[in-house]
Amino acid sequence: MDSGRSIQDDPDVKVMIAGSTLRKVKSRSWKKQRHFRLLEDGLTIWYKSRWAGRGHSTFSVTEVEAVREGHQSEVLLSIAEEFPADLCFTLVFHGRQGNLDLVADSPEEAQAWIRGVRKLIHKAQTMDEKERLDQWVWDWFQKADKNKDGKMNFKEVKKLLKMMNVDMNEEHALHLFTMADKSESDSLEIEQFVYFYKMLTQRDEVWKVFQDYSGDGEKLMLEELENFLRMEQQEGEQSAQHAKELIDRYEPSETALKQGAMSLDGFQMYLCSQEGSIFNPEHQNLYQDMSQPLSHYFISSSHNTYLLEDQLRGQSSLEAYIQALKRGCRCVEVDCWDGSDGEPVVYHGHTLTSKILFKDVVSTVKEYAFKASDFPVILSLENHCGVEQQTVMARHLSQILGDSLLTTLLDGQVPQQLPSPQELKGKILLKAKKIGGLEQCLDETLTDEVSDDEEMANGDPESPCTEDPPAANKKHKKSKLSRELSDLVVYCKSVHFHGFEHARSHAKCYEMSSFSESKAKKLVKEAGTDFVQYNTRQLSRIYPSGLRTDSSNYNPQEIWSMGCQIVALNFQTAGLEMDLNDGLFRQNGCCGFVLKPEFMRDATSQFSPEKPEGRQGYKPLRLSIQVISGQQLPKVNQKEGSIVDPLVRVEIYGVPQDQAKEETSHINNNGFNPVWNETLNFVIHTPELALVRFLVEDYDKASRNDFIGQFTLPFTCIQAGYRHIHLLSKDGTVIPPSSLFVNISISELTSGS
Repeated sequence: MDSGRSIQDDPDVKVMIAGSTLRKVKSRSWKKQRHFRLLEDGLTIWYKSRWAGRGHSTFSVTEVEAVREGHQSEVLLSIAEEFPADLCFTLVFHGRQGNLDLVADSPEEAQAWIRGVRKLIHKAQTMDEKERLDQWVWDWFQKADKNKDGKMNFKEVKKLLKMMNVDMNEEHALHLFTMADKSESDSLEIEQFVYFYKMLTQRDEVWKVFQDYSGDGEKLMLEELENFLRMEQQEGEQSAQHAKELIDRYEPSETALKQGAMSLDGFQMYLCSQEGSIFNPEHQNLYQDMSQPLSHYFISSSHNTYLLEDQLRGQSSLEAYIQALKRGCRCVEVDCWDGSDGEPVVYHGHTLTSKILFKDVVSTVKEYAFKASDFPVILSLENHCGVEQQTVMARHLSQILGDSLLTTLLDGQVPQQLPSPQELKGKILLKAKKIGGLEQCLDETLTDEVSDDEEMANGDPESPCTEDPPAANKKHKKSKLSRELSDLVVYCKSVHFHGFEHARSHAKCYEMSSFSESKAKKLVKEAGTDFVQYNTRQLSRIYPSGLRTDSSNYNPQEIWSMGCQIVALNFQTAGLEMDLNDGLFRQNGCCGFVLKPEFMRDATSQFSPEKPEGRQGYKPLRLSIQVISGQQLPKVNQKEGSIVDPLVRVEIYGVPQDQAKEETSHINNNGFNPVWNETLNFVIHTPELALVRFLVEDYDKASRNDFIGQFTLPFTCIQAGYRHIHLLSKDGTVIPPSSLFVNISISELTSGS
């Protein structure tokens, strides 16, 4: 039963089970010994201080993304002289959770933990649906078997149901318990518990769908499954071929396989798998044309990338760059200031945020730029250095990045349009000010002064009292630019924006401007179509208001609706806005580039987000979502007796006309298998730009509802039919096996409907 058994015999895993005393390091001065061991489930790592009474902590191997060997974190580098590299390792977690830096007593012990954790991560990642479910059941059994006798009595079962978010009356629970207790010993062993769990998780709503298509109520013959795929899942021609594949892939019963049929178990496994998910698997891999100009793509972009927290006191950290790049971010920001010993530093100027060295940031970018995606990375330089340290910056960029840094025109020609992500694969582009243009690169007589009003050092107070004075009385501050740094800028020259009219007649495709969120929103209202046209040829970067000192975010969807490509968000701040960003960039292989809809790539486009019906090819759609049920929602409150009262809200983000929210009623005291069976309807005017967010909340009549889980995806990536939505935590990480079961239909909006 326990799928972890075979790996338990591995010598490295044995060391982990026996346990080790490791030093946990938080800073140069905070280094404390903790006892670490792997629990019997082969998944949970438990640790406690030697002195603390009963207090201990645990985390699951599934939360660990990678193990780094040696001095591979800022913390371990800071104590490198004290502890040699072969004793040190770092556990890196998914999402925004901080690293765990550890030091072992011997190189052998360090290696055992490094190899052991890597093997366990690999095992967890390669489990199939059935093994995953077995592991999940086994985990619950371990948690509930308080006296560790390998059996569970009725009292332990009642406690377990509370832990699992199930509020079941005692009579029903006892009935299930008695049915499972085949040996009549008033306790369940693991095999009997599996049977109990199966009865508990029987999905009547899935059974009903199964019954609709099954002739004998026992199985779906090939033809019946094919009908289901054609009628309900809207799969058309490929249904016959797909039905065969699904039976081979998901049917656990040998008998059914021999008949070429699918049992209820197999049907449920298919519906819970990636193929039964709401997200179209064909859109998960790279599926878009990557050979169009850069300006034709939305580009995943981060603001103040060096910060892990807020913008006044937060920690500046290389880890923040690693996290953003691993999430597929393709445009990172570097704020550079003169450092004390001739070395430029990166931090949020004039604040108490800590400082990191510019050269360390460049090395980190070099190492992590292409781990998540091969497509280009843009370094957005916010340059506050004097000429001398700018030259130091230029040297670091050239020496550390080497061939990865793009410093020349691709074909030696001054471009009429920007190069494509495909042509720029594996390249890092510098976005900064430049002396002159690409045309005059050879002209040595140019002055090295440039106007300094491009982004007002990103300070942009944005309060109503700082309205721009008329252009005539603007005094442009001039600043000196290092020729060496200027020469590294090719396709992303930062310039001040002088209006759409000026851009149409004078601007070059490699010139780009930055706009604060409020300036961008103002342009939408005043000149939506102009902005869309401008963005077909030139890149524009949008950044959050200077007032957002808490690193909060603005809604990126409103800005994407104008075709702006580089919509910079504070990646360190979880919430709705980052859910939308993750949602848009979840498609196309998570490569950080998403091709804009056709009507936003045409220079003569008449599209305006304010008037979507005015464009060619306007075809609104009706989206109907039947929210059927929820499965094993996580507990919001860890108090033993508390159980959630869940409701589902579906939110549409898109052009102003498409913004909408609808929600179901709440279900009292059931986070385990709530059933709503409510239908929510929407009309979508610009489906190509719409994002759909499914949000599950714990209803509270006295205060704000608590967040339980969410999933956001582009409307164009939705698969119609009976689908599961696998929920994500606030941090964007998976929370298996929490899901929603829905039935989705999408149809054209006819005048009569």
